Amino acid sequence: MRPKIPRMKIALAQINTAVGDLGGNVEHLLRMAHQARLDGASLMLSPELALCGYPPEDLALRNDFYLENSRALASLAKQLPADFCLIVGHPLQEGAARYNAASVLHGGQIVATYRKQSLPNYGVFDEIRTFQAGQDTCVFEWQGIRFGINICEDIWSPDVPQRTQAAGAEALLVLNASPFHSNKIKERHQIAQDRVRESGIPLFYANLVGGQDELVFDGGSFVFDHQGNLVAQAPLFDETALIVEWADGRIQRHAESDLAPSAPLVPLASFPSEEAAIYTALVTGVRDYVRKNGFPGVLLGLSGGIDSALTLTIAVDALGADKVHAVMMPSQFTANISLEDAEELANNMGVRYDIQPIKRMFDSFMEELADEFENLPFDQTEENIQARIRGVILMALSNKFGSMVLTTGNKSEMACGYATLYGDMAGGLAVLKDVAKTMVWRLSRYRNTIAQVIPERIITRPPSAELRANQCDQDSLPEYETLDAIMAAYVEQALSPKEIVAQGFRTADVERVVSLIDRSEYKRRQSPPGIRITPLSFGRDRRYPITNRYKAPF
Repeated sequence: MRPKIPRMKIALAQINTAVGDLGGNVEHLLRMAHQARLDGASLMLSPELALCGYPPEDLALRNDFYLENSRALASLAKQLPADFCLIVGHPLQEGAARYNAASVLHGGQIVATYRKQSLPNYGVFDEIRTFQAGQDTCVFEWQGIRFGINICEDIWSPDVPQRTQAAGAEALLVLNASPFHSNKIKERHQIAQDRVRESGIPLFYANLVGGQDELVFDGGSFVFDHQGNLVAQAPLFDETALIVEWADGRIQRHAESDLAPSAPLVPLASFPSEEAAIYTALVTGVRDYVRKNGFPGVLLGLSGGIDSALTLTIAVDALGADKVHAVMMPSQFTANISLEDAEELANNMGVRYDIQPIKRMFDSFMEELADEFENLPFDQTEENIQARIRGVILMALSNKFGSMVLTTGNKSEMACGYATLYGDMAGGLAVLKDVAKTMVWRLSRYRNTIAQVIPERIITRPPSAELRANQCDQDSLPEYETLDAIMAAYVEQALSPKEIVAQGFRTADVERVVSLIDRSEYKRRQSPPGIRITPLSFGRDRRYPITNRYKAPF
């Protein structure tokens, strides 16, 4: 029997990488490795594909991409401390085969490499498009412990972990790039606990953190001991290294640290509420989308309504008030209370706030179109012209000053097509694209528990696009509580109209919402990317044909 060392500290590095920034990611990994070593750790586990960032998408189809990753990996290995071991995720090309891989780096060398065996091909995942599945297990020894490596999807069924344990693993190191959606952390815990209870060996889970296009990664790295107890939990959304202690072959819940005896080595982070987690995910997504793409700031149309109000608070919390520009663009239909509430909110958040009336521009359009529109009533056409004028103003400011436009439409509106192409849909990022209207209200009230910044009247007044006199959203849409419930059933749960009606909804309401969702696909396809916070978002998850004559039976 091999002797086991009295103590070993292991760092789980949940880091925020940028896809394609190989040099920056190497520097980031090195900084965390050196800090982990100072904190007493001798082994560090990084997230999935940490070297190149996740997901690389079709970058992983380029031969030059693999060559540069190979060079970056070799450079990383040479720069690590000689007495330190790093497990790093990276893409790997071997001949014509391409893998999602992880390598063990020590002593300036790549001492072992694992190739991911279970490739996800559902929802936001499309790894079969870019990678080949590995076939072999990988077990390596470090300071008397035999560690096995798995990558993310590998542990969502028992097969790969069982083979790794059969190959001699005494602990399982799992690299992950598991994106956030509501309550996802509980799913991860359950899967990991199941694997531990099947195997009887501890599991170390390091997850990516930060935003990448529509996806947000929430970190929340954790450790389960050999009995299936959660003994360490990193906070959600924070970039950090969670350090735990392996003592006499087991993970100690309250072990003392020679370096910092007053600090708990195995902190257990509490879970935020659903609203707090979603709000933080949206803040993270906006922050990283703007910063990683090099925009100096953002601007948005502030209407006095709840959607733009919530978008503004998220933007300020993500970027700071000095990076946010709010523009109120009133028309002849804009109520005075909208102007008052928008100004109050802008002052509360400390952002630059400008007013750009659109009536003269709208009148000019109507004058130019008078012959074409002669004797025709005011309808949706005139409403959309107003929205498009606002879109032109915001995009002009964006072009002139470089700030990116944030659109403010929510998921309920996107579902039903209650938005204007090239108008309020014009922009670089749709912050609330995956946030149902009922959740918009919940998030707004949550934000006001932090500080009372959104005027109460914005939250309580009936929502309106204010594109014609006395307009209310419910003139065109069902009540949002009904709409959102039907939308969730039809889109996120893929229930048939018959099954939705059987849940107690009125047939007329189901027919109306389903019809609106189905015929609005062409609009959604042209909308900006939006931050994903549900298990099934429009765009990256739900891929429906635009030309589609299928009608689900009632």
